[in-house]
Parts: sequence; C-alpha cells; structure tokens
Amino acid sequence: MFVMYLRGLLLSLALVSSIGMQNLFVFNNAINQRLPRALIVTIMVWFADTALTLAAFFGMGAIISAHQTFKLIIMFLGGLMVIWIGFGILRSARSFQLASSNTPLTMQKSLINSWVVTWANPQALIDTSLMFGAMRGSLTNTQVTPFISGVVTATAIWFFGITLILGLLKERLPQKFLMWVNIISGGIVMIYGCYLLWQAVMMVI
Repeated sequence: MFVMYLRGLLLSLALVSSIGMQNLFVFNNAINQRLPRALIVTIMVWFADTALTLAAFFGMGAIISAHQTFKLIIMFLGGLMVIWIGFGILRSARSFQLASSNTPLTMQKSLINSWVVTWANPQALIDTSLMFGAMRGSLTNTQVTPFISGVVTATAIWFFGITLILGLLKERLPQKFLMWVNIISGGIVMIYGCYLLWQAVMMVI
C-alpha cells in the first residue's frame, strides 16, 4: 500500500509543479499578504484543489471525455475568465507596494479567488479530469485510498512550501522585482487565456 501512496504522491507533484493559474495565485498571495493570512488563503486553495481532484478521480473525466460540446463550453468560457483575471493582475502591478501586505484580502474574496483559479481553469479541469479519471479505472478498490491520499498530500506539501518560502523571503526582495512578478504573471495568464480561446476555436473549425 505504501507503493501506491508513493505513486500518487509523485504523480501529483509532477502535475501541481507545472506553471499554471494556481501556482501564480499562490505565488502572488505569498508576496502580497502577511504570512498568517497567506497561509489561510493557501488552505483554501488546497481545499479547492482537493475537491477538484476528488471530483476528477471519481468520475468527472468520463463526463468531459464523452461530451465534446461540454468540453468546448468549458474551454471558451474559462478562456475568457482567465484573460480577465490576467488583465486585473496587470492593471494592479504598477500600483503594488510591499506595504500592501498589511492590508489582507477579505476572507470572502480570498475564498472566491481560491476556487476561481482552480475550477475556472479549463485546461487543468480537463487534464486533471482525464488523467485521474483514467488512473481510477486502473486501480483496484484496495488501492484507491492510499493512492488518493498520496495525491492530496503532495499538493499540501507543494502549496504550503511555496507560501512559507516566499513569505519568509519577500522582505528581502526589491520593490521592482515584486512589480515585475505581477507584470510577468499577468502576461502569462492572459497569454494562457488566449491560447485556451484558440483551442476552442480550433475545436469548432
């Protein structure tokens, strides 16, 4: 059973460590918020990611793969939302000040953003659903619990590790670095959103 736990752990680390909306959100959260509040927001991100993983693992992959129209809608609407989020990051980049870390997001906004970057990310939704849906089909009933336990453990290690490291080092980072982090992050997010829209268009053509 430990082998299955380790298998889930390593597979999940490979997935979550790739550049994506969640990592950009956690990164910006860690440098924009005080560490205690940043950790609370990270808990929310982890809960949202765990909910998506469990939904994918126990059947969402089959639904998406069997309905191309549903997949197209997710790609199109999600792409528009991702572009809007990226625009918001760019718009606030120049006005960002390190002192703003003393003005935390409201709990409601933090909760909403945490779920948006997870569930409104169509590429992650599709990739995670298809991959974990396929993995679930290859496991026996006794292998399910240790495997999925390894998966959720890996995401906890990753998200909290990023938050702690950046949260402890941010005071040593120059102001221009923090501004460029937001600019680059916003640019990547907008490009990613455009790519998703392009994929949706190609599905129609």
